[in-house]
Amino acid sequence: MTDLFHKLRLIRTPGIGPAKYAQLIRQFGSAAAAAQLAAGDDVTDAVRREMDRAAALGIHYICDDDDLYPAALRGIKNHPPVITARGNIKTLGRAAVAMVGTRHATAAGMGFMADMAREFATRGMAVVSGMAMGTDTAAHRGALRAAGDAQTIAVLAGGADYIWPVENESLYWDIVGRGVVISEMPVGYMPTATNFVQRNRWVAGICDKLILGEADLKSGSMTTARFAIESNRPVFAVPAHPSDPRSAGPNSLIRAGHATICTGISDFFDGDVVPQTKNEKNVTSENILLDRLGMIPLSESVLSDVVKKSISEIKRDLVVLELQGLVRKVDGGYVRM
Repeated sequence: MTDLFHKLRLIRTPGIGPAKYAQLIRQFGSAAAAAQLAAGDDVTDAVRREMDRAAALGIHYICDDDDLYPAALRGIKNHPPVITARGNIKTLGRAAVAMVGTRHATAAGMGFMADMAREFATRGMAVVSGMAMGTDTAAHRGALRAAGDAQTIAVLAGGADYIWPVENESLYWDIVGRGVVISEMPVGYMPTATNFVQRNRWVAGICDKLILGEADLKSGSMTTARFAIESNRPVFAVPAHPSDPRSAGPNSLIRAGHATICTGISDFFDGDVVPQTKNEKNVTSENILLDRLGMIPLSESVLSDVVKKSISEIKRDLVVLELQGLVRKVDGGYVRM
């Protein structure tokens, strides 16, 4: 605990990032010695408060010399020397696949990514994404439809306790319950724009491979894909119709030879997809409802008959799914986004 305290004092000192941190450790021999010179009383007090808050919230600190620190991320230059994690930290030991794309994905695009995410999770891989709306949400939700736990990792731009976007609050708690959220930022930290770019780098760094769904050329997910390419991670891209701006990102990577075409889970595993059985445990009621929705609108009364739940329960679950951007109300009922 003492060593962690000094590491936090050093990395939380303004002006000291991962590169400077490593330089100071080499120069002074230890975090304690470096922090003694670099960290003032205000930083020390802030670190004590942060550690107290983390303990109260059940948030773990994982240093880059710990066995639990993701091995792939440790291999990235200037990786975070300390990360925080909330949830099932054993998830960080799994092989991981990153799945990213636009916040404004089509219903078909999100369904494709969600289905693949479930297949990866069913086969024991952790699905990594950034918990944004759209594609990220579809990837996390798809992974959570697999049985068991340790299916997904959300890399956050803010502190591990800072839920953003607020529409994904229920998703956050589902991930904490059956996967893990991680961050390099202090507990309680509210993210700025630059933090999201760095978050994208760690999404790419923690994975063994990355799959890019729908994305325009200037999207953050394209930045994540470029980080993956720079880190020598295999990149796969889902092709789309060229008239849709959301096809520009994946199609450009395929055309340039930077990504392999992704047509489905069969690109990664031999044999048929794993069927989803009625006996799977830990599947939330919202996920059950989502699985029944598609491109054809279904009314609340029809859904009530299909899912065998009351109208009031159906309405509650639909509100949650609509806030998450997973369903949309149209004439005739609800469709899956």
